[in-house]
Amino acid sequence: MTALRRNLSGALVLGIPLAWIVLFMLVPYGIIATYSFWVKAYPTFKPAFQFGNYVTLFTDPQYVQVLLRTLKISVLVSVTSLLLAYPFAYWLVFRCRWPGVRTWLYMAVIAPLWVSYLLRAYIWKTILGTEGILNSFLMWAGITDAPSDIFLYNQFAMVLTLTYIFIPFMVMPIYTALERIPPNLAEASADLGMNPWRTFLKVTLPLSMPGIAAGFTLTFCLSFGDFIAPFLVGGPDGNLIASVIQTQFGSALNWPLGSALSIVMLVIVLSIVSLSDRLERNTTTGGA
Repeated sequence: MTALRRNLSGALVLGIPLAWIVLFMLVPYGIIATYSFWVKAYPTFKPAFQFGNYVTLFTDPQYVQVLLRTLKISVLVSVTSLLLAYPFAYWLVFRCRWPGVRTWLYMAVIAPLWVSYLLRAYIWKTILGTEGILNSFLMWAGITDAPSDIFLYNQFAMVLTLTYIFIPFMVMPIYTALERIPPNLAEASADLGMNPWRTFLKVTLPLSMPGIAAGFTLTFCLSFGDFIAPFLVGGPDGNLIASVIQTQFGSALNWPLGSALSIVMLVIVLSIVSLSDRLERNTTTGGA
């Protein structure tokens, strides 16, 4: 009786998460994958099995351009976030000598995640707009005579806004990876005659690669699927793949093409996650 109860408990504990995954992940993905092979038949669409939607995505210049633009923006956001987050996290872990200050600065990075996403995106529209804080300051300082529209509705504004929104997801894994590095490794490196720069390249950087890979993956995937911030500050260049998917499922009423775009997007994201996992495993194995 006890063994039966234990087996039932184990099945229940395992069954609930599996049921959740099947119902709310695998089933929706299956439906989207099925729709991607259907064809649009005005005014809706009809079942079929053909690859015309995928052919359209990779042969129509407008969709290829949107996909390349989305990849470009996502990579720029990830690289910019890495260049800003790594020195900050490194300083917090190895150079900041005041635990209280370290805690407050770390929390200052995490705190924006508690604020509405829409508000955080709209802040930059307010800052970069023709009547925003930046233009007002430039006119007050006498640098410009009239408001400039070069700061908003372009790819620069998108990269800046998305970097601000998603940089906490770069700081957190890097900070965690650096914090796990034993301090005696740097001391041993110094005893062996290595200067701080070589110690960083040979010891700190390799051991922090799992954090870099995790942060890059999170930042890339989140910016790759974002459409609110590009809509607010992107202007003509704000048409990214997520915006196109929204249009296809909305006003265009072309669910088959939107589904094909979603599957392509899913494959790209899963590929990035897989590469990141492989890199982390290789780094961990090499470190071991």
